[in-house]
Amino acid sequence: MKPWQPFAKHRELTSVPTYTVLNSLAMNVDVGIWGKLTRVVIALLVIALLAGVWQWYLPVIKQNERMRRDALNLDDQIRKEEATQRQLKNSIDTLRYDTNAVERLAREKLRYAKPGETVVVFESPATNQNQMTR
Repeated sequence: MKPWQPFAKHRELTSVPTYTVLNSLAMNVDVGIWGKLTRVVIALLVIALLAGVWQWYLPVIKQNERMRRDALNLDDQIRKEEATQRQLKNSIDTLRYDTNAVERLAREKLRYAKPGETVVVFESPATNQNQMTR
């Protein structure tokens, strides 16, 4: 006998008979109410997990919506300010380069007139309230 050979005496026991499975379909074993309860608990855990994720991300979603609204409002404000800027730039360019525009503005706003001209000013009629306060 060689040193350290376990099971050397029992060589005849080493051959294990092999079995072939003829029907390998899954078997449905009724475990009673515990199987149903297990499925219900798993479903409830999944629902609770989804609700927890929803509650976790809900403030982020609302913040995102608020920031998008703010961005759209700011874009509208930028467009309005750019339109005002273009209008003012056109007015400045007109007053800078057109002498007739400067003369017209002086006549309308400041009531200036050329020598020999008479300035006639039309005022809106007074209403009853304006007459009562005088």
